[in-house]
Amino acid sequence: DVYIASQLVGAKGKVIGVDMTEEQLKTAKDTQEYHAEKFGYDNVEFHLGLIEKLDDIPSLKDGSVNIIISNCVINLCPDKESVLKSCHRLLKPGGELYFSDVYASRRVPEELRKDEVLWGECLSGALYWNDFQNLAKQCGFKDPRLVEDAPITVENKAVQTKIDEMGHSNLEFYSATYRLFQLDCLEPHCEDYGQAVIYKGTIPRFESGWALDDHHYMEKGKIFPVCGNTFNMLKETRFEKHFDFVGDWSTHYGIFEGCGTSMPYKSSAANGGVSTKGGGGGGACC
Repeated sequence: DVYIASQLVGAKGKVIGVDMTEEQLKTAKDTQEYHAEKFGYDNVEFHLGLIEKLDDIPSLKDGSVNIIISNCVINLCPDKESVLKSCHRLLKPGGELYFSDVYASRRVPEELRKDEVLWGECLSGALYWNDFQNLAKQCGFKDPRLVEDAPITVENKAVQTKIDEMGHSNLEFYSATYRLFQLDCLEPHCEDYGQAVIYKGTIPRFESGWALDDHHYMEKGKIFPVCGNTFNMLKETRFEKHFDFVGDWSTHYGIFEGCGTSMPYKSSAANGGVSTKGGGGGGACC
């Protein structure tokens, strides 16, 4: 992931990798010279550490990072609040935490959370989706945005049998990608100010349209009504140059139509079981 990101940010950017195992760091560092030769620059650095203890890494300064990415790691951390708080502290205003992880349809019972096999399967540490959203807000990420989700099928029969025998057969797990913006100007809910945006089609590889999240797919050149939070997520971040903005904050029209608090995963059985991976949808704000 670090070396992929290294190519995306280019020679003027910088990528920092953190891992808890010396073996993984050695593998990464062993190929650092190779990648530097291939790319024509060396813009990466690696640190040994726990993501729930990012504060212990001296070179990571407050407000110094544009984007933090993570792939199915936070669910393995016992102190998820520390992870989110540290990420919020490290991000620049307008920066974002963009990550994929495992979530549950309800709170994972204690007997399952203590099971080593289920922990190794990245299931026991999964947060109940609503607990995650509330925790993210408490840590400063005021409006978590779901990008895509898909149900997780437990292929290991022994694991599924253990879940069933403990009386939790209705417990469902999901793989979900979120983006959390470090923006103090966001409101607790999606409010309507009569605003809209027009996508310019200038994000590389997304010339025809681009999805901010699973319900904001914006076609090039088309006026797209948005709530105040979405307006700010585009106006006060690195995305500003890719949009034209319509409207101001002079008139408030109430809650943005469709804003709700029901289970957000469209891939859940209750919502028809359709995965959102592969592209965002259109329509209302929340």
